Amino acid sequence: MDGLTALVVKIGRAVGGVVGTLYQAGRDSVDTVIRNVIPFMAFISFIIGLILTTGIGDVIAKALKGSASSLPGLLLISIVCAIPILSPLLGPGAVIAQIVGTLIGVEIGKGNIPAQYSLPALFAINPQVGCDFIPVGLALGEAEPETVEIGVPAVLFSRVITGPLSVVIAYFASFGLYSASK
Repeated sequence: MDGLTALVVKIGRAVGGVVGTLYQAGRDSVDTVIRNVIPFMAFISFIIGLILTTGIGDVIAKALKGSASSLPGLLLISIVCAIPILSPLLGPGAVIAQIVGTLIGVEIGKGNIPAQYSLPALFAINPQVGCDFIPVGLALGEAEPETVEIGVPAVLFSRVITGPLSVVIAYFASFGLYSASK
C-alpha cells in the first residue's frame, strides 16, 4: 500500500508542477501583452490614424502608387528601405513597415495597385526587418567586439542584395496567385 501511495504522491507532484508552470506561463504571457503589445498596438493605431486624418497618407500613397504597381518600382522601394544607414532607423518596432504596408494595402483594396503586387510589396517594404536587432543578438551571443564590428555592417549590406532578390522571388511566386476562378 505504501508503494501505491508513493506513486500517487509522485504523480500528484508532477502534475502539480506542470500545472503550476503552465499557470505561471499564462500569467507571464498576459502580463507581456498588457505591458508591451497592447500599448504598441495603440501607438501604431494612433500614428496610422494621424497619417490618414491629416492627409499625409494620401500624399504617401500617391507617391507609392506609382512605385508599388511595377516590379522596378518595388525594387526601388526595397533598395531604399535596405540602405544600410536607414535600416537600423526604420527597423525598430517595424513602425514604418506597418504604416507603409497599411497604405499600400488600402491602395490594393481600392484597385489602384494590382493585387498580384501584394506579395512583392510585402517583401519590398521589409528588407530592414531584424537590422535593429543585429547588435543586440550579437551581444546576447557574447560575440567578440571584432565580430560585432564586422558582423553588423556585413548583415546590413547583405540586406541590400537579399531585399531586392526577395522582391523578385516574391514577384515570380505570385504568378497566378490572384487569378479569378470561374
